[in-house]
Amino acid sequence: MADSVFQLDRIDLKILDLLQKDGRISNIKLAEAVNLSPTAVIARVQKLTKEDFISGYHAHLNPDKLNASFLVFVEILLDKTTPHVLDDFIEAVQRYPEIIECHMTSGGFDFLVKIRSKNMEEFRRISGQVLWQLPGIKETRSYPVMQVVKENMILKLNPKQKN
Repeated sequence: MADSVFQLDRIDLKILDLLQKDGRISNIKLAEAVNLSPTAVIARVQKLTKEDFISGYHAHLNPDKLNASFLVFVEILLDKTTPHVLDDFIEAVQRYPEIIECHMTSGGFDFLVKIRSKNMEEFRRISGQVLWQLPGIKETRSYPVMQVVKENMILKLNPKQKN
């Protein structure tokens, strides 16, 4: 028997949109917004979670209030890109909370990491004690951010979404 493919309808998309904008919205308000009963909405949210359309909930913290206002993007070039070197690098990155994002890229470098710290002095420490301790590093280029112009996690949802 073939696996059934879960299809998002317009109500699912509306639920996802509302939840990504306010993960703390009550089930009752969510139900009112999509014109369904609270029971039907909770069932849909559970299904969306089970199908991995919703991967979690979190609070968006203010880095300025938490001594993490200095933002730096770092390009990382590895000395080799064999599966073993890539796996070692990816595993090592997971151990450092100073690295808040890491993306494998194609092009002129292998990874792009995002680091938040208190200031340049702390970033220099992280660069020496964290970045340069990662396995396989050949070269890095750092880009301190002067101003965050736009930063959010809101996805544009397409009503014609195919899964």
